[in-house]
Amino acid sequence: MPRAVRERQMLDAAVEVFARRGYSAASMDEIAELAGASKPLVYLYLNSKEELYGACIRRESRALLDAVQSAADPEDSADRRLWCGLRAFFAHTAAHPSAWAMLSCQARIHGEPFAQALAELRQEIVDFVAQLIAAAGRDQERAGAALDAEEVSGLAHALVGAAESLAGWANTRADAAPPAKETAATLMNVTWAGLENLLNGQRWAPVRP
Repeated sequence: MPRAVRERQMLDAAVEVFARRGYSAASMDEIAELAGASKPLVYLYLNSKEELYGACIRRESRALLDAVQSAADPEDSADRRLWCGLRAFFAHTAAHPSAWAMLSCQARIHGEPFAQALAELRQEIVDFVAQLIAAAGRDQERAGAALDAEEVSGLAHALVGAAESLAGWANTRADAAPPAKETAATLMNVTWAGLENLLNGQRWAPVRP
């Protein structure tokens, strides 16, 4: 079997085991058995449990980011690009629940350097969303539509955090998970509707008692 194919099998098996057991409890014996390989062969190809875990994080991070970015056509409007990106995000996390469990939970638990790799993935997604929000402001060209850089960054972080939470909710429901399109629409109804108010100069303010 070609080395690339064998390594992919090992990484696939490792993602499943790390998601189910966590880094500390996962065993190379179980990973090797699930991959249909010997433990010495796993060590030969991927050197150590730590390096194997790092390879899984990097592969799954890149796959998720590619799915989100490739779904958004740069020729589309900002809201359409965000909609397509969110739909791709929820479709990918639903199709790869073990990978998402490892990225969203296990990497944080294990800590550095894996938490740093996850933070970098998250920041790339936040930057992508921030660009869309800033583009929406430029597209509107309405009075009161100006959003400063700090506000754009805050809105992007809030939206990405909500998307992460929704993905976790959808993947752990006891009944059937909602379609990615439906989950994306839920988030668009909350965030884009509010953003439109901002771009129209309508800002929320607390009512005095």
